[in-house]
Amino acid sequence: MAAAEDLKKLAEQEDRLVFDRFDEAVAFDIGAAIRARGVTEKFPIIVDIRLWDRALFYCALPGSTVHNTEWARRKINVVRTFHRSSYRMVLHKARTDRTFAVGDALPIDDYVLAGGGFPIRVKGVGVIGAIAVSGLPERQDHEVVVAAVCDHLGIPRQELALPPVANS
Repeated sequence: MAAAEDLKKLAEQEDRLVFDRFDEAVAFDIGAAIRARGVTEKFPIIVDIRLWDRALFYCALPGSTVHNTEWARRKINVVRTFHRSSYRMVLHKARTDRTFAVGDALPIDDYVLAGGGFPIRVKGVGVIGAIAVSGLPERQDHEVVVAAVCDHLGIPRQELALPPVANS
């Protein structure tokens, strides 16, 4: 039932983490916050924030690679197609090979089932872009984005945090 609990919380995150406006300044504030956390916690991540027509923020921290950039691009494509977080799609599709089913017609070169991509949703407008982090385990990539958006919107992180993962 852990996946069901996570799916419910992911839907709540997407419903509540909605911006009144989103522009270059907002992208910079969120990107800079994620970068600062990454530097402090020594995360080997990249941060990519973009609207559908252009990039607004990008940074790469020590230890990240070109592969992280590619994974972020593919996560963003998932958000663009489904208007859902890429981690929500991971749990919804439940495929261990990280690919979409053949019937989804989404090429592996451009789409991946991996957490860390999150929709930028604006009130009265809809999804206009995505925020992606890549370099950590997917649940943590997702959490880094959600925490930064919560902080920016003034929502306590713990209200929207995913439940702890039980040790097996």
